[in-house]
Amino acid sequence: MSYLEDIFSLEGKTAVVSGGAGAIGTVMSDALLQAGANVVVWSRTRNSLDKFVQSYSDKPELLERLLTTEVDTSDEQSVDSALDKAASHFSMPEILINGVGGNRGKKSFVDIEVEEFKDILNLNLIAGLVVPTKIFAKRWIDEAIKGSIINLTSMTSYNPLSGVWGYNAAKSATLNLTMGAANEFAEHGIRVNAIAPGFFLGKQNKALLIDEKTGEYTERGKAVINRTPFKRFGEVSELAGATVFLASKEASGFMTGVSIPIDGGYLIHNI
Repeated sequence: MSYLEDIFSLEGKTAVVSGGAGAIGTVMSDALLQAGANVVVWSRTRNSLDKFVQSYSDKPELLERLLTTEVDTSDEQSVDSALDKAASHFSMPEILINGVGGNRGKKSFVDIEVEEFKDILNLNLIAGLVVPTKIFAKRWIDEAIKGSIINLTSMTSYNPLSGVWGYNAAKSATLNLTMGAANEFAEHGIRVNAIAPGFFLGKQNKALLIDEKTGEYTERGKAVINRTPFKRFGEVSELAGATVFLASKEASGFMTGVSIPIDGGYLIHNI
């Protein structure tokens, strides 16, 4: 093998990507496949999984290493059963990407709908981190597997954004739990890191950043661009490299508890 293959190849490894059929999850799933891993994509809806599989219809060599499963990652039994299925189909997963998450609009604090706030916390924190991490870590500890967990933090993990209160709360907690879990699991050789995407245009935020009628930046879009040194939004493909890096023990085996911003410099902007 070449030096780069020695460092970054994931051949023989099995990875689970929860939320792996979404915009960001698709890129991360594909990156792991291209790096040689067996990839198990989890989603709550069969429709999204079928669309993901269809994108590989002309790549049978990758389809052989791909499994899709409907999973409710907020439910421990569902996650436990899906983990058993992944292990029996390929091998016990050694990589977990917690990619479930999302937001629901923007409003002032005094207009928060408490049930919606709870739903956003449940989606991003419970389904998006707590339950899968608990199930995987327990199995890994019991079986002495030195696994790698990659969470999805956010710009809101560092600085709150106006009007997205539940998302702010969930993503700041995701950063905190990434660090705490990394500390607790280190003695077992389990690494816990995160990727913090900056502003990437997707279904969740496009309407907040781009005026659908004019195609111009909204006021929020202008504000983001003005404090992003690269002066553009990110391309989701730019998340692939960090995904493979953190998944590979050979490349990042002494890293744990960190969140890597991929943000065009958003967090280092100054005046």
